[in-house]
Amino acid sequence: MKKIIFCILFYAFSANAQTPADIKKVEDYLNSVSTMQADFVQMASNGTSSEGKLYISKPSKIRIEYAPPADILIVGNGEEIIFHDKELDQITNIDYNDIPGTKILTNTVKIGDGKLKATDFYKDAGSTTITLEYEKQKDLGPMTLVFSNKPFELKQWKIIDPQGIEITLSLYDLTTNKPLDENLFSYKVKSRKNAKRRH
Repeated sequence: MKKIIFCILFYAFSANAQTPADIKKVEDYLNSVSTMQADFVQMASNGTSSEGKLYISKPSKIRIEYAPPADILIVGNGEEIIFHDKELDQITNIDYNDIPGTKILTNTVKIGDGKLKATDFYKDAGSTTITLEYEKQKDLGPMTLVFSNKPFELKQWKIIDPQGIEITLSLYDLTTNKPLDENLFSYKVKSRKNAKRRH
């Protein structure tokens, strides 16, 4: 479950010739979002599913609340990310570089800058799909973002985790650029006895 969540972001789609305007549209959307809040449903090709709530506040603040039975909380305050497995009462500290989604959704995005490149692109009347890869961090794997076209809005992201499991996270009731309570992105660890760090 942890590896699925850590990877949360992407899977290669059919290639289609993108234009500079297409790339700029994706960049402009991602860079225009200062905050994001949405419900989500996460599906995996191994048959597992979960749902919850997602909160993002730039720069680099993120909160993912998984509903029971997953019952997992992920909180990033811009400096570190806390992964709390409530069922096991276990806390893990995660580096931001271990979660590709934090790079795309919580920071300035520039595609084709030598760090991030588009490897696949598909667009039809209803949606736009783009697959991105970090050129210098191949271990993070490809990331596929799916947007609705009217309005142009992030609807889904996909990954394939290290075990070859395809993960799809779909967003619902998405709102952007609305004030969010800063307390969403703070987390006090009451005890370190069950805490560990993931490298």
